[in-house]
Amino acid sequence: MEEKIDITVALDESGVRLDVLLSHRLSLSRSFAAKIIESGDVMVDGKARRPAFKVKAGMRLYGACKRSDGEGPLLPCEIELTILYEDDWIVVIDKPAGLVVHPGAGNVDCTLVHALIARYPDIGDVGEPARPGIVHRLDKLTSGVMVVVRSNEAYEALSRAFKAHEHKREYLAVCYGHMPQDKGRIETYMQRNSKDRKRMTSRVHEGRKAVTDYQVIRQWNAFSLLSLSLLTGRTHQIRVHLSDLGHPVAGDAQYGGRRRVGAIADEILRSYIKGLTRQMLHALTLGITHPGSGRWMEFRSEMPEDMKALIAVLDEREVREQ
Repeated sequence: MEEKIDITVALDESGVRLDVLLSHRLSLSRSFAAKIIESGDVMVDGKARRPAFKVKAGMRLYGACKRSDGEGPLLPCEIELTILYEDDWIVVIDKPAGLVVHPGAGNVDCTLVHALIARYPDIGDVGEPARPGIVHRLDKLTSGVMVVVRSNEAYEALSRAFKAHEHKREYLAVCYGHMPQDKGRIETYMQRNSKDRKRMTSRVHEGRKAVTDYQVIRQWNAFSLLSLSLLTGRTHQIRVHLSDLGHPVAGDAQYGGRRRVGAIADEILRSYIKGLTRQMLHALTLGITHPGSGRWMEFRSEMPEDMKALIAVLDEREVREQ
């Protein structure tokens, strides 16, 4: 049964974490409270917040939750992981497209977090209960390099570094059309779409600042291969920025990458793009300061086969058109 949530923060609750307050008020485990917050089922004064958000007296929490959704401890799940680097502080993973990073609405088991717990049992006590070890994330259908942490000391250090943007994140994307310049910066505000809470939008005049640098690597008749650097780390940032500019990522069903298929004149290319099962977005490089040694380290995930295959098709169709 769905349970309605309508809570006003009391004076003595000011400064308490959102997930802690919710778990106390509704007699939920903290991990389950964090899960429904992450899924967007709880709003704070009309805005989606993170579990670690500190509430203030008078704020209103409202939404709904289903206790039958699977409240309980995170259980290990054996999933083969490609490890690029590991030590006692961090683990660097080459995440495949299709693997969800942490539990959320519709994905309650066999996520990357469950696989990490199976491989590194002590990681369950690191960071936030619903997403232990996680200091940043990649979307389910985005592939590439990401780092997780194995100790709370590492968690605090890298969480601060990501919040301060003291890291390097480079992506590759195949998008529709041609960018206005060979290189440039996209700088906007971003917030959740008022009509669809699962989507973000940059077509706003307020919200959280979002900055993406891009450089064109190659161009075809109707597509471009871009290198992109994140200067901030907003939800779906690259996908939203490119879509709102009229250049959605190929294969991105959520942000317009499917609606453009019908305009592709080449029938074979149109059929190929229509058959893509995920957005053509890949986290290529991650640079961080190691939380233990203080040494700068960079890690790289090679372009995945499905993106290589798409580029080969684009090359082949371009030759045929000449």
